[in-house]
Parts: sequence; structure tokens; C-alpha cells
Amino acid sequence: MIFIAILIGCIAGAIIGINAPMISYTYSSYLAIAIIAALDSVFGGITSVINKNFNLKIFVTGFFGNAILAILLTILGQKLNVDIYLAAIVVFVGRMFVNLAIIRRYYVDKWSNMLKENKKAKKESN
Repeated sequence: MIFIAILIGCIAGAIIGINAPMISYTYSSYLAIAIIAALDSVFGGITSVINKNFNLKIFVTGFFGNAILAILLTILGQKLNVDIYLAAIVVFVGRMFVNLAIIRRYYVDKWSNMLKENKKAKKESN
């Protein structure tokens, strides 16, 4: 079910992206950091689904809260003439890699167990 929602979201995003106007250079850093923060929340949501402790309220508040905080850090950094948004990028991308590793391990283990069960079933049938 969740994979169908992800697939629909990707298709909708691609269609919107093709037809959307170009983002000006002024706002591109805000959009980039917001997308990274949102992707971090999505990977965290997938990880929590795998761990069977997904909570929609936590996901939605984290999704928008992370994006807003990242944008505010970018604004503050531009006012101070310091690239503070780089700290947010390091944190969010680091968490994305950790969540991706958890997701990868889950599916590799699931695939390995499925192969073992298929081998046992073949041995028993012979």
C-alpha cells in the first residue's frame, strides 16, 4: 500500500515538475534545503514503517517542521552572511544515509530469507 502511494507521488511530482515554471536563483537555495529536509522525513517514515512504529502525526509534523527549520536556517545564514544551511544539509543527508542503510538491510535480509526458504522447499520436494 505504501509503495503504491510512493509511486503515485513520484508520478505526480514528475508531471508537476515538467509543467512547473523555473525557480529563480534567489529562491533555489531555500527550495533545495526544503527538499532535502522533506526527503529526510520520507526516509525516516519508511524506516518507521519497517520498524512497525509509524505514526502519521509524527511524520507530518516532522516533514513540515524540518523543512521550515531548514528554510529558517537558510534565511538566518543569508542575513548573517554565513552558510549555516550547510550544517542542516550535513545533518539531514547523514540521517538519510542511516535510514537508507536500515531500509537496505531490511530488504536484503528479507530477500535472503526468501531464497533460503525456496531452497528448503526444493530440497523437501525432491
